[in-house]
Amino acid sequence: MSCSALFSANISASSVQYRSLTIKPTNYFSACLNVDVCAPDSNQKGFLQEKRSAEIIADEKKFIVGTYARAPLVLSSGKGCKLYDVEGREYLDLTSGIAVNALGHGDPDWLQAVTQQADVLTHVSNIYYSVPQIELAKRLVASSFADRAFFCNSGTEATEAAIKFARKFQRFSHPDNKEPPFEFIAFTNCFHGRTMGALALTSKEYYRSPFEPVMPGVTFLEYGNTQAAVEVIKSGKFAAVFVEPIQGEGGIYSATKEFLQSLRAACDSSGCLLVYDEVQCGLGRSGHLWAHEAYDVYPDIMTLAKPLAGGLPIGAVLVTERVATAINYGDHGSTFAGNPLVCGAGIAVLDKISKPEFLADVSEKGRYFKDLLVEKLGGNSHVKEVRGLGLIIGIELDISASPLVDACRECGILVLTAGKGNVVRIVPPLIISKEELEIAADVLTNCLPALDNQVGNK
Repeated sequence: MSCSALFSANISASSVQYRSLTIKPTNYFSACLNVDVCAPDSNQKGFLQEKRSAEIIADEKKFIVGTYARAPLVLSSGKGCKLYDVEGREYLDLTSGIAVNALGHGDPDWLQAVTQQADVLTHVSNIYYSVPQIELAKRLVASSFADRAFFCNSGTEATEAAIKFARKFQRFSHPDNKEPPFEFIAFTNCFHGRTMGALALTSKEYYRSPFEPVMPGVTFLEYGNTQAAVEVIKSGKFAAVFVEPIQGEGGIYSATKEFLQSLRAACDSSGCLLVYDEVQCGLGRSGHLWAHEAYDVYPDIMTLAKPLAGGLPIGAVLVTERVATAINYGDHGSTFAGNPLVCGAGIAVLDKISKPEFLADVSEKGRYFKDLLVEKLGGNSHVKEVRGLGLIIGIELDISASPLVDACRECGILVLTAGKGNVVRIVPPLIISKEELEIAADVLTNCLPALDNQVGNK
């Protein structure tokens, strides 16, 4: 279905009226007028003129292992909350590279930090000390429950480290026990990564079954079922409980304070560690620096990644001193982890996001946008619920969300799916404006007929 067909009587041939903001329809589909945005240098400009979308997509199918079912879109540049494809069409980005680009594209403070650090020192390995790594660790510790930080390169690596730290902690805490607690608890709809340990903690069989046997000893419980979790944890055979305060990939489900409090109490009484996965929901996305701050219930270990270096690969595991005491030299490591370049970027990101006024703005925009979506979408028969906290929002549908996602892309708005494919996941840059959120809400509303079209074609 074309974009023009989806925009009904609300759209004229000359302009689209979005509340107080008038936008020409060509904004998203005409060539970019800013050469610096469309093509940062003449070499890239010439390359893009030669390699259009169809040819680039064909090359990808020839030369890259087919692990991704990509959308048919070749992106070449971005600025703020906007992305541009190789034909110069403009898109409003509500994906942030899957909750990574929290400061948008080309943030000047991030860019300055990266270019200055790249000009001085990029990588030395962890055989030596480097100042940016220690400075970022100081900031993370000062702003959280933790006493120490461990750096890695991704969210799944952070999960792997947390698994090892939890098992080492139990061995350290039970020196006379030949078989200390080594099993783990995770929850329905959870996602903790794709490497073998993290995969074992991920609930969807779809992800696990092609690679079985995965790491044994993982029990999956219903997310939010306090009674069941407490009863199982009491057995004393678990090294750690892994839980997302807000599930992202699973469908934007939030924990309750009672649930997290009960996990905390049960873990304390049984000697089990409580691990929060804030890879997607952490670092300002919820309107709090850490999502669990909304519940005032704190973990022993927390995993971080996606937005921490603003688009450069980084992961981190924050731990209490009690956990850190169990870890010795050589227990874990990484060649690239925490290098000066990514940590310099991380400092710039953390310094900006952790400001109280920044977080308050995220909270306010999140409430505004969710209310707007409820107002505009709530009456549609396919919309079951709009949920989320801050700028991590899910629109649950009674059918697949893919036609709506595709229609939005055709109309210049990029969103994601989640859950069982029936949730529209919205994780825009945290710097997004209210005017841009209003545009997004209107486009989503006008693209809803794509869902009826899906039903009609069944």
